Amino acid sequence: MQFGPVPLAEAEGAILAHSVPLPGTRLRKGLILTASDLVTLSAQGLTEVTVARLAPTDVHEDAAALAVAQAIVAANAGLALRPVGTGRVNLHAKAPGVLEVLADRVNAMNAVDPMITLATVPRWQRLAAEEMAATVKIIAYGVDGAALARACAAGAGALRLRPATLTTAALIQTTTATGEATPHRAITQRLSALNVRLAGQHSVPHREDALAAALTASTGVDLILILTASATSDPMDVAPQALRRAGGVVHRFGMPVDPGNLLFLGQLGDTPVIGLPGCAKSPALNGADWVMERLICGVPVTSTDIAGMGVGGLLKEIPQRGRLREAKPEAPSA
Repeated sequence: MQFGPVPLAEAEGAILAHSVPLPGTRLRKGLILTASDLVTLSAQGLTEVTVARLAPTDVHEDAAALAVAQAIVAANAGLALRPVGTGRVNLHAKAPGVLEVLADRVNAMNAVDPMITLATVPRWQRLAAEEMAATVKIIAYGVDGAALARACAAGAGALRLRPATLTTAALIQTTTATGEATPHRAITQRLSALNVRLAGQHSVPHREDALAAALTASTGVDLILILTASATSDPMDVAPQALRRAGGVVHRFGMPVDPGNLLFLGQLGDTPVIGLPGCAKSPALNGADWVMERLICGVPVTSTDIAGMGVGGLLKEIPQRGRLREAKPEAPSA
């Protein structure tokens, strides 16, 4: 591609590189200049203009952006391509879900040519319907066709929306002698964001036998959530033991995400069970979101997956937390 200033007499058919202000209007960059446009520019006293001119092997920015966007979306990916313009195509979620990003393919595509770019939200980020998942941007007015072909091949199928597959959940809360269980709006909102209905809500004493019985009785739902009145502090504490007593298994206790350290993940028959950390009472993002959202969207979560959540797992401090991570300095004594 050629780029630079040229005399007006040589600019017809080239791409205007920079917008040119005119009385009451402007000629916008990206415009393919016509003879009429050149007359208008000459009338403003201009003798040259900065343009881009594509080589025979180049592909226009809009066609290139569309080709990349079509290549990176896997079959039945649940992502909609918005209309192309100025070398950009935005990709939006068709339904609520989490975004699967094959980072190696994204990185390989972005390494082909600096003029060909793809930016995405973080891997497994929850998206609402119509929310933007990624944007393709061709930085120059055109790119070499061979480079474009390599980029499309490198990034093929890099993105896929994983929509919610679970539809119902049960919430079991435990109570102590000094407290009553109350519905937690934040948990309901988390579920409803992925179109999951809270089909059952139970309150039982904070005892292993009572919780085990409630777990056994929680049938006909896709997901079971446990929120205990007293924090689960050990793999042998009340809630994990109650799950085992009910015939379930505990796959993982604890996670390297803060807030969210005290989460545990298990299974009762075919139903996943999440022991929620206390921070789930707050609407602020926490480790439980990362586990619950993936499970709801049919993405398996293993102990190894949770162990890998530590990078980026230090989340924003929340004022609702009773014990701050960092103690406040004591006031100096008089």
